[in-house]
Amino acid sequence: MKHNLKITVILILLFLITQIIGLFVVNFYQSSQIPYGMEPPSDINPQTSIISILFAFALAITLFFILTRINAEKFIRLWFFAVTVIAIGLTINFVIISILKNPPNPYEYLSIIALILAIPLAYFKIFRKNILIHNFTELLIYPGIAAVFVPILNVLGIILLLLAISLYDIWAVWHSKFMQNMAKYQIDKLKFFTGFFIPYAGSEMKNKIKLLKQKYKNKSGRVREAAFAKAKIKINLAILGGGDIVFPIITAGVFFKYAGLIPALIITVSATIGLLFLFILARKGKFYPAMPFLTIAMYLGMMLSWLIF
Repeated sequence: MKHNLKITVILILLFLITQIIGLFVVNFYQSSQIPYGMEPPSDINPQTSIISILFAFALAITLFFILTRINAEKFIRLWFFAVTVIAIGLTINFVIISILKNPPNPYEYLSIIALILAIPLAYFKIFRKNILIHNFTELLIYPGIAAVFVPILNVLGIILLLLAISLYDIWAVWHSKFMQNMAKYQIDKLKFFTGFFIPYAGSEMKNKIKLLKQKYKNKSGRVREAAFAKAKIKINLAILGGGDIVFPIITAGVFFKYAGLIPALIITVSATIGLLFLFILARKGKFYPAMPFLTIAMYLGMMLSWLIF
């Protein structure tokens, strides 16, 4: 197992909670207009939209790569900040309207309130380091992103998209090492990460930290922070990339749109099982592309839903 049981359970729960929130958000925007100019054109063709999505994805990756080469960290932060504000705003907008029993229609001013609430959350995520805020905002970001993509996809489109993304993930992790480099760049240079991020210490390191705290205590019993900070402490990182979170939401959302709630839930459960299988199979110190495991699990979930329904 790549991480200890506690961290594995936390990651699985965060993943599952985000998937469930995503289903609610995606279903809401099936019957409500998506604000902030994110509503897709009414004449869009789901059969050909996958080409546009893959092109946009490739363009975004290429642009990100170029910006990293010219050390444009400030621009990248602003770019991610803008996307984060909109994505969180979409989810908060759903929450506000759901809480209000009889919200006025149109909802324009409610979406503005949601956007205002999203700004400080995005700011603390992108420009300030706080693990709790970071992971909390992750719960809100991917449902909002999924709500934009679900309306322009059909079942065949999402099947092909999952295959394409899985092949890219295999290449980026096991061959080019692009994913590892991108994650390292985000953590070291940008000081944030797009995905769940949980630092933790192993049992041996916890004992070392305890001994160091005893060693660097002053006469008043407080730890001398400056001396303690110089000690070499190795912290493990448990991470789950944003793509590994959002594509299962999009898949379940598409099935919700075309087949109903139960098939969508089957996709969600199968994706969660696939992720759990990966965490059990994975070994410490090694990197694995998550999307192939998630895709195979979701394909099996699709087959099961078609057999039942």
